[in-house]
Amino acid sequence: MSSLSLDWDFAAPRIQYNSGMSPLRWLILLVILPLAVLTQAHGYVLRAIPADRSTLERPPTRLQYWFSEALEPRFSEIHLRDQSGAIIASGGVDERNPALLTMPAPADLPDGAYIVELRPAFASDGHVIAESRVFFVGEAVGGISGSAADDRAIPLEVFWRAALNLANFLFFGAASLYALTLLPAWGNVRYRAYLPERVMRRLRGIIMGALLLAIAANMLALLQQTMVFFNTSAAQALEQNLWQVVLIGSRFGDVWVFRMVLLLFSGALLFAAAYYRELFPGLALGIWRGLPWLGALFIGLSMITSHAAGSLILPWLAIAVDWLHALAAAFWLGGLLSLTAILPTALGPLDAQTRRAALRAVLSRFSRMVAPLVLLLLVSGLYNALNFFFSPSDLVSSYGRSLLIKLLLVAPILLLGGWQRRSLPAGSLAKSLPMLRLEALLMLALLLTVAWLSATPLPEPAIPQAEVAAPQASQQVGDYSISLAILPGGPGVNTVDIVIKRAEQPVDELTLHLRLVAPERDRRSAWQLAEAVDVGLYVAVGDDIDRAGKWWSLVNITDADGGVTRAAFEWEISAAAAIQVSRPPNPLHLLSLLGIAGLLVYLVAPLARRFIVALQLTVASALIALAAIGISMAVMVGGALMIAQRQQEYERTLNPPPAVVNNVLPDADSLARGRSLYDAHCAAWQDQPQDLERLLKRLPNARDEFLYAAAQDGWRDLPACADELTASQRWHIVNFLRSKERRD
Repeated sequence: MSSLSLDWDFAAPRIQYNSGMSPLRWLILLVILPLAVLTQAHGYVLRAIPADRSTLERPPTRLQYWFSEALEPRFSEIHLRDQSGAIIASGGVDERNPALLTMPAPADLPDGAYIVELRPAFASDGHVIAESRVFFVGEAVGGISGSAADDRAIPLEVFWRAALNLANFLFFGAASLYALTLLPAWGNVRYRAYLPERVMRRLRGIIMGALLLAIAANMLALLQQTMVFFNTSAAQALEQNLWQVVLIGSRFGDVWVFRMVLLLFSGALLFAAAYYRELFPGLALGIWRGLPWLGALFIGLSMITSHAAGSLILPWLAIAVDWLHALAAAFWLGGLLSLTAILPTALGPLDAQTRRAALRAVLSRFSRMVAPLVLLLLVSGLYNALNFFFSPSDLVSSYGRSLLIKLLLVAPILLLGGWQRRSLPAGSLAKSLPMLRLEALLMLALLLTVAWLSATPLPEPAIPQAEVAAPQASQQVGDYSISLAILPGGPGVNTVDIVIKRAEQPVDELTLHLRLVAPERDRRSAWQLAEAVDVGLYVAVGDDIDRAGKWWSLVNITDADGGVTRAAFEWEISAAAAIQVSRPPNPLHLLSLLGIAGLLVYLVAPLARRFIVALQLTVASALIALAAIGISMAVMVGGALMIAQRQQEYERTLNPPPAVVNNVLPDADSLARGRSLYDAHCAAWQDQPQDLERLLKRLPNARDEFLYAAAQDGWRDLPACADELTASQRWHIVNFLRSKERRD
C-alpha cells in the first residue's frame, strides 16, 4: 500500500522511507559482545569432590565443587558441618578459578557423617542457591541426607523482571513502530517528525513511560538482589546500606550501573528530540530513527544475563538466538501495545472513510512485518528449548512446567492474530481496537510467564561425566610420610594437595616446591611454591596438565636447616576426569539454525534488493562482484587454514617429540644413584667449571634429551661420561643434574 497522509492529502509530498543505519548500532555491538564474554547465567554443579553420599576410606584433604559458571566471591560460601550440625570449617571461591567453591578439610577428620553446605551466588544473573551434600568417612551413617536447591522462582524477582521486560519491549516496540510502520504508512513531510503532533505526543508519552518503568524496575532489582545476597529483609538492606556493597562489589552492580546510565542517556535524547523539534527537526528525526537501536541494546543487556549465556552448547550463538527471539517478541508486543494506545488519538479526528483507510494501511503493514517474526519466534524458541532440555525428566522440572504454561498462552495469541489478519480488509476501528486490546492483554500475561521462566532455575543437565577417582597416592621418604592428590585430576586447572607428616603428626615450617613433568613430550612446568594453608597441608594450583597421558609430580621438601628431600609420583592422567563444560549441538540444533538463517534472509531481502538496485549492476559487473566475493571467501578460509597449519608447524619446531625419552622417575632413590654415577663416571666435568656452570644455567629450558646427549657424547669441553653406562644409568645422571637447577 502506498504511503498515506493522516489528513488524506494525496497532493502533499510524502516521505521516501529509508530504514537507514544508526551509529547506535555500533554502540550495541561494542557493548553486547564484550559483556557476553564476561557473563554466563544460572549455573549448577558440574563436579563434586567428594561426590554426594560417597563413602571415603580416609578423610579428604580438600572439598571442591566446580560450577558451570563464575561465582561472586564476596557472596558465595561453603561450610562443612559434622553430623551434630556444628560448623567445623568454611571456605569460598578459589582465587584462580572463579567457578570453583573450595576449602581445605581439617586434618584427621574422625569417622562419621559430614554435611557440606553450598551457597553459590552466580555472577551473571545474581541468583543464589542453597543446597547441602553429604559424605562419609569410614562407614555410611543412616538418617543423614543433604537438601536439594529450591528450584522455585522468587515472586519479587518475577515482578521486577516482568516490569523490566515490559519497559524494554515498550521502548523498542514504540520506537520500531514509528520507524518501520507509522512512517511508511502515514508519513508526510508537512510535519516536522513526518507525523502529526498528536501522534508524536502519544509516542513520546509511551517511551517516556517505558523509561520511568525501567528505572523503577531497576531500583527494585537492586533491592531484591541485596536481599538475596545478604539473606536479609528489605528493611535491613535499606537501613544498613547493604545495597551499596552489591552496587560496587558484584557484576550485577556493574550491569545495573551501566543500564541506569543508558536509561538516563535515553531520557536525555528523548528530551532533546522534543525540545529541539522546532529548531532542529533533522536532529529530532535522527534521534527517533536511532531509538530502535537503543531499545535493542536494552534488550541485549537482559539477554547476556539470561539463561542463554549459560548454555553448554555454543553460548555465544545461544545469546544471539535468544536476542533475536526477544527482539521479535518486543516488536510484536511492544508495537501492539503502542498501536493500541496510538490508534484512538491518531484516527479520532478523521471521518469514517479516511479512518478505515488509515487503519487498513497501518495494520496491513504491521501484520506483514509480524508474520515472519512469529515464525522466527517459534524457530528460535525451539532452539532455546533444545539448549536446556536433554532428557524427558527435564520437562517435569519447575522450569519445564513454566515453559509449558508459556506455550499454552502462545497458542491462543497465534490464533487470535491469525484471525485478525484474515479479517483485516473489512475491519473498522470499532471492531479492530477491542481485538487488538485482547491480543495485547494475552501477551502481557505471556510476558509474566516469560519473567517467571527467567527467574526459575534451569534443570540440571545430566552431563556425561565419568566417575574417575582423583589421582592420589602416599609414600614414605626418610622421616616424612607424603600424601599427594590432584583434583579433579584431568586436563585443565587442577589443585594439588600435599600432606606432610612425621611420626603420624602433621609437619609445618617446611617449604615445598612442585613441578609437573610430561616425560613422553620432554616438557615440564616451572617450580611452583606450594602454599601452606594448614598444619601439614600445602596447596598448589595450576593448569600445567594440558592433556591426558603419563605425568610426574615432583615435590622438593626443604626443612628449616636447608635440607632438601625429593618425593616423586607417577600418574596416568585420564581425559575423562576433566571438567566437561560444553556439549556439541545435535541435528535439531542445526535444523533450527538453518530455519533462523532463512527467516533472517527473508527479512533483510527488501533492504538487499534496494541496495542492489542502487548499485545499478549490469550482468558483467554482477559476475565480477560474485567472483570477487567468492575469491575473497576462499582467500580468507585458505588463509585461516594456512595460519592454523603454520601454528602447528611452529609448535612442532619449538617442541619436537624427543628422540629419546626419560623413563626413570626422578625420585629420591634416582637422585642418589645419579649422584653416585656422576661422581664415578663424570668426574672430569669438575675440571671444566666454566662449561659446567653454563650447562647448569641452561637447565630451566633444557630438555632431558639434551642432558642425555651431553652425558653420552659430551658438550663443549665437557667430555662424555663412561661408555659402559647403560641407558637407565645415564637417565639417573640426567635426573641428578636436573636436581641442581636453581629456583631463583
